Amino acid sequence: MLRLSMTCMIYLDHNATTSVLPEVSEAMIPYFTSEWGNPSSAYKFGSKLKGAIEEARGQVAALIGAQLREVIFTSCGTESNNAAIHAALQANPQK
Repeated sequence: MLRLSMTCMIYLDHNATTSVLPEVSEAMIPYFTSEWGNPSSAYKFGSKLKGAIEEARGQVAALIGAQLREVIFTSCGTESNNAAIHAALQANPQK
């Protein structure tokens, strides 16, 4: 971190984490408070959440010009890395 003064600091380490944009935080509030649950479950509460995830998948796909099946949400960098490695191994099993 670079300190400019006692009252001003610029955070330069966004390698491991970064702050959430205010509009993202606002959009997520329902899912942190009243709309929580397991989107893979069979009950109605969960299926509603699955719909929200699929809507987000569609938004991301449209934003980056991808197909829905190409957008995979993971919970962390390690899970993302493992998914990428497994996909690469499936595409080129001899390597």
